[in-house]
Amino acid sequence: MHTPTQFLPRALCALVIAGLSACGGSGGAAMNPGPVGNQTGTVPLLISDASAEDWALIGVKVTSIALVPQNGGGNVTVYAPTTPTAVNLAQLDQISELLGNITLPVGTYTGAVMTLSANPGDVSLNVSADPEAGFAGTAGAAIPANQIQIQHTQGTAPALTTAVTVKFDSPLAVTASQNNALDLEFDLGHPAFIVGNVPPALGGATLWSVNFEGPVRRHPNYDITHRVLRHTYGTVASVATDNKSISITKDLPTLPIATPETAVATSVTLQILADATNGTFFYDVDNGSARSTIKDFSSLAATLVGKYVRVAARYQQDGTLVATRIWASTEFNKVWLSPEGHVLHVNTSTDIIDVTAETGASVPILVDANTEFFFRTPQSALADTTPIGMGPSFLTSHNLVRGFKVHVSVIDPLAAHLVAQTVDIETAAYDGRISLANGTSFTYTRNFASAGDDYSLALDYIDPMSANGTDASGAAIVGFKWWNFAFPTLIDSGPNAIGDFVTATNGAVNFGGTAAPVTAWGVSYARWGDPANSTGWTAPWTVLIPTPLPLGAVASAPVNGSGSSTFTMTVPRGAHAATVDVNTTSGSATLVYQVDRTNGVVTVSAVDVATAAGLSTFTNNLTAGVPVKVYGVPQADGTFKSYVVTYFTGTLPAASM
Repeated sequence: MHTPTQFLPRALCALVIAGLSACGGSGGAAMNPGPVGNQTGTVPLLISDASAEDWALIGVKVTSIALVPQNGGGNVTVYAPTTPTAVNLAQLDQISELLGNITLPVGTYTGAVMTLSANPGDVSLNVSADPEAGFAGTAGAAIPANQIQIQHTQGTAPALTTAVTVKFDSPLAVTASQNNALDLEFDLGHPAFIVGNVPPALGGATLWSVNFEGPVRRHPNYDITHRVLRHTYGTVASVATDNKSISITKDLPTLPIATPETAVATSVTLQILADATNGTFFYDVDNGSARSTIKDFSSLAATLVGKYVRVAARYQQDGTLVATRIWASTEFNKVWLSPEGHVLHVNTSTDIIDVTAETGASVPILVDANTEFFFRTPQSALADTTPIGMGPSFLTSHNLVRGFKVHVSVIDPLAAHLVAQTVDIETAAYDGRISLANGTSFTYTRNFASAGDDYSLALDYIDPMSANGTDASGAAIVGFKWWNFAFPTLIDSGPNAIGDFVTATNGAVNFGGTAAPVTAWGVSYARWGDPANSTGWTAPWTVLIPTPLPLGAVASAPVNGSGSSTFTMTVPRGAHAATVDVNTTSGSATLVYQVDRTNGVVTVSAVDVATAAGLSTFTNNLTAGVPVKVYGVPQADGTFKSYVVTYFTGTLPAASM
């Protein structure tokens, strides 16, 4: 079962991002010069993703990333570490893991190929400490490797891999003198990404199918200076002779998580500058996290080399990295124990927040009078280092809610009871059922398995003159914008955006009986300090999320027309069937998947309903009574516009997660 907020990010998506610029850089990746040209640009290579409420760890191992040149020459490998890079996608909720800065030949590219390790155990799944009601996984538990089945593998063990090919909507031009960007999304909430097939009989094992084909696409409109980077871990290799920067060798934590956590060294080196204008906060973790403000590294040059550091950094337009905050220790485990994760609970009576850890455990942290809250705004050096609140009073009025992605720094990481020194809010995601939309605000109502986390919050739109990115043509956008999740390039902005949004959120699908009406859902990553609310959160944009219907059954088979197909379905506790509209037009067709469980093996197969053969397969399989799971957006006429349709064959599931 998926909630709408699993579907879209409480993260908008999972991304592999390469910001291309003319600045120099270094990295530990293998490089294929390719046939593109003699000049080069630099690729700051990152990975990011969407979150899922049910998972604390979605660990994958990236073996290589290559770009496809337009001229038909060989693919240009931009990333190929000696040891596959283990990354927890669940931690990258609208933020990026910096893999390194990589040199790339100037030229034009039309696609990318990412290769991931696909042996048993190469994908790790840990259930969160408080998953949604009815989730098949046990809270806080690791899914055994023999219950995880990676789809579309190639090669033989122990060298199994799976390759994901992404065709760009428009070519990517890389020049030596102009910044550009590549943003490839992995949507962790995509219904075909992780499919849990629950057996109909007790005692059977739930099988989790991981499918990397389908949830990956290119994401448009990227500005590297606005990108929030996940805290980077490393070992200080040197301090520059002018004391303006340090060079670190990037470290990664061990996955699955070890206790105590140990560093996995990489060959990637990064140059980190101190903020010479605003100052960088430096925390000595070995000395009670004592804080000082530095504008260069002169005072630390004699002691910093060889220490482990955790760095909150931001990109400048020229591609250099500037540290906002740095934590240092002689022990890796001390800088790693933060904790980092999504907020699970906020208790305003005890002033304790619970944050999920990568192990799946919930970590309680006390907020005291000295705790500082920061909102990551890398595009503004001053705002990025200025607290937006302090102490327990910040927890009131839903200023911090379940689902926010945070990185907490504690006074003593080894203390029995952790006390927060700082809380970095990396993403502030409000989501849920949309209601009461009007010209100035709308309301999110969100219910969780733990009722104490529920909220109903009126969120103002940002000021009509506030900068809000660019459209597909590169023109600047001001004021609120929104779009349907299925079509991220079709942004509704400008003077009519709010009125259109109000109209779009009024639809509902009603199955009758005791089944709840299906209404519009959305997610917004809020902004702090906008002129519309200088001391609180506002919504710069909203994505209408494909709302999931319960696992139901086909009532009447598809009727095919020009560019569309419709069928009806029933759901538990409903009194009558409702109509589901399936788009069959190439380029905007509904995503259809057949999930088959036979002899303990789950297979996920895409069905292209934009083709005659695919539509025929779809029509022939959707007979009355077939279990079906649908995700989409309710329409004003009571129909359901589908984004994803999944139907089941073989051993039919008791449920599908």
